[in-house]
Amino acid sequence: MALATAGSCALVARPGPRARADIGALPAARPTVSAPAPAPSAPPPARIRISRIALSDPLVGLGVQQDGHLAAPQDPAQVGWWSDGPRPGDPGAAIVVGHVDSLTGPAAFYQVSSLRPGDPITIDRTDGSHVTFTVKALRQYDKDAFPDAEVYAPAGPPSLRLITCGGPYDHEHGGYRDNVVVYAALAAPRPPTVPTRSGN
Repeated sequence: MALATAGSCALVARPGPRARADIGALPAARPTVSAPAPAPSAPPPARIRISRIALSDPLVGLGVQQDGHLAAPQDPAQVGWWSDGPRPGDPGAAIVVGHVDSLTGPAAFYQVSSLRPGDPITIDRTDGSHVTFTVKALRQYDKDAFPDAEVYAPAGPPSLRLITCGGPYDHEHGGYRDNVVVYAALAAPRPPTVPTRSGN
């Protein structure tokens, strides 16, 4: 993937407005909130670790901008999470975003597009615990046809989405034309290890 020659990528997906704890995710309209979602039960995330791409970075909280788009990290070396959305391990899709590159070279999510189904992604939490997800699929979408409702899912099983930029670089407008989304599901818990007794 070629490096950008003018500015870093912009994340154009619209997670929708927040009303209390309920997150809307319609691509072209503001949703009607009928009831607040349950309060978060999982501790906030603190770090993301992906062994396949040798990534281990702290997470910074990100919010929705006035234009309705999710903000991207100010520093291309940072990775951010949607702090008003579901937390990793809670019901719904936790959103983690990062730049693919910048004027000075590769950024935090430069190698995210090389992830493959089965790869583990671990989120360390502020209380010292962690939760692991397994990559299920990678999708690339034109930014004008981004499936907001599919990506920003406020309900359903706990899941994780990684979002960055991809596709051809648009030199005229200074940005990548596509977004790359990694879909990951909560990894199945490992069964407890039962000690074996040696025979007499």
